[in-house]
Amino acid sequence: MSPAPKTAQRPKREAILGIDPGSLVTGWGVIEAEGNRLYYTAHGIIATSPALAQAERLKQIYRGIQEVIRCYRPVVVSLEKVFFSRNVQSALKLGQARGIAMLAAAESEIPLFEYSATEIKLGVVGYGHATKEQIQKMVTALLSLRGALRTDAADALAAAICHIHRRTYQARIGEIGKPRTTKSSWRDYAAAATKR
Repeated sequence: MSPAPKTAQRPKREAILGIDPGSLVTGWGVIEAEGNRLYYTAHGIIATSPALAQAERLKQIYRGIQEVIRCYRPVVVSLEKVFFSRNVQSALKLGQARGIAMLAAAESEIPLFEYSATEIKLGVVGYGHATKEQIQKMVTALLSLRGALRTDAADALAAAICHIHRRTYQARIGEIGKPRTTKSSWRDYAAAATKR
């Protein structure tokens, strides 16, 4: 009796959570990838009131991110690196919101990757100085979305897309220089060696 033929297993899709932190509005987006294909899962915002104290807003952001993590179980969190602003207060509040996102990921033991705004724009649009509108349009196209997409959510999805594109690129670079181990390649290698 011959063994049952092996069925090719489809690679498991892994959820990537992108976060665009802000002290008033934090955007989030979850996507999955299989090979070169991207699959949209969900996106949203965590909105806080400017009337609240900063500590209360940070608590709401933290709880919101925790809820997203519980719901979608991402294996990676992708976050935009801090940028330097002329407005010290704005930069400080943004840094606090980023810290909250990092804490939520660390508490759930999820690896976190950070990318600069330029890296994200390059990874999504192919141009490091792309506008917000260009990012929105490209994210919408790549994920086959319909309707308007909020800037905060688009930036979060862009961070997730950037991570997947970067991971795919690094995997391809890693394959360069590896010897082929198939029978035909070894035969080809041996034949080439005897001709020297």
